[in-house]
This record gives sequence, C-alpha cells and structure tokens, in this order.
Amino acid sequence: MPAIGQSFARFIERAGRKIPDPVIIFMAFYPAAFLVTVLMSGYSFETGGAGGSTVAHQINGMHQAEHMRWIFDNALVANWLAFGNGVLGVILVVMLAVGIAENSGLFGALIKRAGSHIPVKLLPLLLVLIGILSSIATDAGYLVLIPLAGLLYAGIGRNPLIGMAAAFAGVSAGFSANIIPGPVDAIIGLNAQVFAEAQGVPFANAAGDALNPVTMHYYFIVVSTFILAGTGFWVTRKFVEPRLESADYVVPDDISPGDFALTAEESRGLRATFWGTLVAWLMIVGLALGPLATFTNDAGNEVTPWMNNIILLISLFFAVTGVFFGIAAGRFTKLWDIVEAMVKQMNTMGYILVLTFFTYNFLGLLGYSGLGTWITFLGAEFLQALGLQKFPVLLLIGFIFTTALINLFIGGLTSKWMLLGPIFVPMLYFVNPEMTPDLVAAAFRVADSSTNIITPMMAYAGVILAFMRKFQPNMGFGDMLLIMLPYSIAYLMVWTALLVGFLTIGIPLGF
Repeated sequence: MPAIGQSFARFIERAGRKIPDPVIIFMAFYPAAFLVTVLMSGYSFETGGAGGSTVAHQINGMHQAEHMRWIFDNALVANWLAFGNGVLGVILVVMLAVGIAENSGLFGALIKRAGSHIPVKLLPLLLVLIGILSSIATDAGYLVLIPLAGLLYAGIGRNPLIGMAAAFAGVSAGFSANIIPGPVDAIIGLNAQVFAEAQGVPFANAAGDALNPVTMHYYFIVVSTFILAGTGFWVTRKFVEPRLESADYVVPDDISPGDFALTAEESRGLRATFWGTLVAWLMIVGLALGPLATFTNDAGNEVTPWMNNIILLISLFFAVTGVFFGIAAGRFTKLWDIVEAMVKQMNTMGYILVLTFFTYNFLGLLGYSGLGTWITFLGAEFLQALGLQKFPVLLLIGFIFTTALINLFIGGLTSKWMLLGPIFVPMLYFVNPEMTPDLVAAAFRVADSSTNIITPMMAYAGVILAFMRKFQPNMGFGDMLLIMLPYSIAYLMVWTALLVGFLTIGIPLGF
C-alpha cells in the first residue's frame, strides 16, 4: 500500500507541476480570447430570455478601433480596481483587519489555550473541531495547531501522527466550514455575485430572495462545522488510530511542551481580549441600531444598511479584538506596530493583486465582447443535450467531483474559483434555475476543501510533511497521503450529501 500511495503522489505531483500557475493561464487566455473575437466578429446567436422570449447576442471583434479603445480605457479602473463594484477593495479591507488580529498573536494564543484544555477522551473530536474553527486564520491553524496536536498525543504516550492527522483534517479538509464568516466567505461570495451579474443571472437564492455575498452560506457552514467535526472524529477512531496505534515513532529532544505553552504575555493578552470583544460588540450593535439601522426608503422598500455592510462590521470585530490583545501582550507598543501588522498582511496579498489584474481584465473582455455568453450558451446546450437539466442533484454532484479532481492538480482556492466560477455559475443556472449562484459556490467550497489534504499542490503540504517527519523521519508524501485519504473520501461524501440534503429539502444555505 505505501508503494501505491507513493506512486499516486508522484503522479499527482508531476502532473500538477506541468500545469502553469493560474496567473500564467489568464495571461494566455486574454490574447487567445482576443483572437477568437476577431475570428468570430459579428457572429450572432440567441439565448432564452424571461417569459420564454429570446435574447439576441453578437460577438464584438475586439480588433476594431472602438473596442480597442474600450480595452485601454477600462484596463486599470473599471476592469480591475472597480470590477464588480469594487470587490477587490472589500477583500483587501477584510485582510487588513484579519492581519491585525493574526499578527498580534491572538489566533495562535487562542489555539494554544484551546489545545491545552482538551480532555483526553475527546481529543480527536476537539482537535478536528478546533482545526475547522482555526481556518479563519490559516497560518495559525497549520503552524500552531498541527504540531501542538502531535505534542499532545506524545504527552499521553500515543502516536503523535494520530493527533496531527486529525488536526490537519480539520484545518485543511474542513477549510470552508466555520461559525464566523471570514475572508473565504468574502472572496467566494463577492466574486460569485460578479460572475452571476456579469451574465444576467439573478444573485438570489432558490426562493428568489436577494443574497448577501458574505452570509449567503452561513447556515450551511455552521452545520458543516459540527457535521465535519463528527465525521473527522469517526474517521480517526475507525481508520487512523488502528493504522497508527502500533506504528513506531520517535519524539525528538528538541520538542518540548514549552514550545506550545501560553506565555505570560499571551495569557495577559487573552484576558484583555474579553474586554476587546465586549467593546467590539457594543460598537457593532451601536452602529446597527444607530446610523446603520434598518429603514424604509421613499419607494416603500425596507433597507438594511448593517446587513449591506456586514463584512465591514466583521472586519471591525477582528481589528478591535486584535488591538486589545496586541497591546496587552506587548506586541503593539505604539501605533506604528498596528500599521506594520496591516502592512505585513498586505505583503501576502501581492499575488492576489497580480492574479485579479489579469483575471478581471479577462472577465471584462469576455463580458464586453459577448464571448463569455457564447461559451456559457455552448456549455448549457451540451448539458441539456445530455438531459441533465431535469436532474439538478446530478449537476451538483458532477460539479463537486469535477472540482475535487481539479483541486488535486491546481492549488489555491482563489485562483480555482476565478477559473471555474465565471463559467459554471451562469452555465449551471441556465441549465437549471435551481442551480443558483449560492448553491454552485457552496459546491465549489465542498470540493475545494475535501481534497486539500491529499495533494502535494496544497501550499502547506510540504510543511505538514516536515512536521510529521519529526516523529517518523522516513515518512514520504505517499505515506501521509494514505493516512489522510480516509478523511478526504469521508468529507467529500458526507459534505456532498449534506449539500444535496439542503437542496432537496429546500433549506436556505444562508441569508
């Protein structure tokens, strides 16, 4: 079995490394799409419209002078910085606030505190649950919780790899679940709205209610948090513990409990965070009941400004609690330290800026030229020819498993969503209106997370392998893959079934 795992891992790694980075892919897509518009200039086609009517479309040849002017006039602002009503700016603001909390040390301290108070009998269950919750601060989950889990198991005389596997499953395979909306919700939700509205798809759920991009999956991710925690616990007890319980391991001399114990400064910071949380909630409630309170406009429609600004209110919560912790823990001794925390977080966003420049300009070209509508039309026609418009569950499952397979070869949630979202969000809706933008986006989240733990393309795969090698020096990626494979399969099956249940019963995914 290990040989099979190693061979499969090497195949995935070789194939994945031959696929260009998504930035390169979009750089190539742009001139290719431009050339297609030249060849198809003036081509007309019709799609279905409201009430059984038809809508006429025509491909604009982008080589023509007026269309070339459009490219240059819109490349920097309309097609990038202001694309989708400024979606990029909102994402950056969220990351600024998360950067304050993360670089203050708050997330790491919370994980240490939670990990040090776990009852032995519930250790695997709570490690998976804490791992899922820690996904709001990616680095802390990977870099603190997983090695801490190994240390906790070593401390009770059991194979550390059991705890590390459970924590890894929670942090990575359960990445899109949580009880607090965060950056992932903003990135997926805001871009889903852009992808839908670019091709005339209503950004609404199956009941026709308008969606809030950040909370459109809230009910689903909260339920998923506890379902996945239970699933991870079952997999650990049923498959991982029997496999690893009798396996040999070593505990290096350079690893000690003190490496993951709360310092006096962190304890002081956590006490201050209680007051920071109270202040943050008072500010949010004050805003929601005051200047952002619900009101009825002149047209008689109810307007909810606090809901329209929910992502900024969440950002405010992270910023305030991070500042309270950082000051009390001695991380922030002057205002410039807070500025540096935000700058440090922005340094990690350089790739996102480059990716979105080429992605959003490419999407702008598709929308303006009519080529995007034509591609969606062809895909929808193909799926309808297969008769799948009558089976929304099959469409949903097919998209999940297709994305899960792609995830083995292409890393990065944002880059894959930019690649798949613009095609599948409108396409699946036009095939069957039950495939609303929130449902397609939820299916993407399920697929993207479930196979993270069995691909070397995941950004932290090498880091986790290095952690595990401290306890089992000869361990290879194939060995890690075989340990994590039961989690991946179970999560993919259970999470897919949960989403299908939401669809068939008619439960809203969020609000």
